Amino acid sequence: MTRTLYAYAFFDEFVLLYPVYALLFADTGLSLWQISSLFVLWSLTGAALEVPSGAWADAFSRRALLRLGPLLGAVGFALWVAVPSYAAFAAGLVLWGARGALGSGALEALVYEELDRLGAADRYARAMGRAHAAGQVAVVSAMALAGPVLAWGGYPAVGAASVAACLLTALAAGRLPEHRTGAAPAERRAASLRSGLADARRDRSVRAALLLVPAVAAVWGALDEYTPLLVRGTGGPDAAVSPCLVLVWSGVTAGSLLAGPGGRLGPRGLGALLALSALALATGALSGVPAGIALVAVAFGGFQLATVVVDARLQERIEGTGRATLTSVAGLGTEAVTLAVYAGYAALGTRAAHGTVFALCAVSYLVTALCLALARGSREIVRRPRNESPPGR
Repeated sequence: MTRTLYAYAFFDEFVLLYPVYALLFADTGLSLWQISSLFVLWSLTGAALEVPSGAWADAFSRRALLRLGPLLGAVGFALWVAVPSYAAFAAGLVLWGARGALGSGALEALVYEELDRLGAADRYARAMGRAHAAGQVAVVSAMALAGPVLAWGGYPAVGAASVAACLLTALAAGRLPEHRTGAAPAERRAASLRSGLADARRDRSVRAALLLVPAVAAVWGALDEYTPLLVRGTGGPDAAVSPCLVLVWSGVTAGSLLAGPGGRLGPRGLGALLALSALALATGALSGVPAGIALVAVAFGGFQLATVVVDARLQERIEGTGRATLTSVAGLGTEAVTLAVYAGYAALGTRAAHGTVFALCAVSYLVTALCLALARGSREIVRRPRNESPPGR
C-alpha cells in the first residue's frame, strides 16, 4: 500500500501550475484585489466542505472521494487555460477547494485504518511522513520544470501537464486498498457525523488533539505563501528567490522523513521541538540576510515534523466510525487559523518588515509549547496508548 500512497502523494503535488498560477491571473489582467478575492473564495470553499466531506468519507468510500477530487482539479485547471478569465479562475478555485476538502480526512483515515487492519498502526507517522516528503519532492520538481515548460509552450503547456498530473493522481487513488462497504444511506452519513462529533465531546484527549493540529499546522503553512517576499526583503536579487525556496522545501522534506523517529516524541519533546523551531524562525527572519533563510528552512522542517506527529496522535485517539469526520474538523480548524494569519499578516505587513511579521508569528509556537508543558493530561494527549480508555469514559 505504501508505494501506491507515495505515488499518489507525488502526483497530487506535481502540478506545474502551482508556481505560476498567480502570474497567469496577473497576465490575464486581474487586479491585486481580484486575485486576493480568488484566494478567499478558494479558502472559504475548502472550509465549507471540510466537515461534510469528512462525514461522507466515513459513511461512503474514502477511495472514491480520493479519486474524485483530482478529477475536479483537472476540470478546474483546464478551464483556467482554455478560457482565462475571472469567472473561469473562480470556478477553477471552487473546484480546487472541493478537491482539497474531499481528500482531507479521507486520506488520513484510509491509511490509518488499512495499516491498523494489518497490525501496523504504529507505522502511520513514518508512512505519512514519507508521503509528505514525496509530495514535497514533487513541489520542488514542479518549481524547476514550470519555467522551462512555460517558456516552451506557454500556459497551455503548463495547464496540460497539470491536468495530466491530476489524472495520474486519480489513477493512483484508485489503486489504494480499502476494505469498506459501498455507498451508505443518508441516515448513516448523518449518524457518522454525529458519531465523530460525539467522540470529541466525551473524550478530552480527542478535543485537545483537535486543537493541537491547527495550532501546529496553520501558522507556518500560511507563512509559506509569504516566503518569497521574506527572501526579497533580505536584499538579495530576485534570482536568489528560487534557490532559497528550494532550500526551504528541502528543510520541509527532511522534517517529513524524520517523522518515523519523531513519532516517539513525548509532550516535552514535542514542546521543545516547537520552541526551538520558533526561535530558529525568528532568528532567521530577523537576520536580514539571505543566509538567514537556512534557519527558516530548519524551522519549517521542525514544524513539518511536528505537524505529522500531531496528526498521528489524533489518529491514535480516534475510535469508532467518525475518523474522517474528526480529521476534517481538525482541517477546518487549520483553515480558520490560516485565514486569520492571512488577515493578520496583511495588517502587520503594511507597518512592519516581513522579517518582523515572521518573528511575531513565531511567538504562537512558543505559546503552544508552553501550553503543552503546562496542560494537565498532556501526556495522555501525546502518548496515551490507543487501547487505554480516557478519563471519564
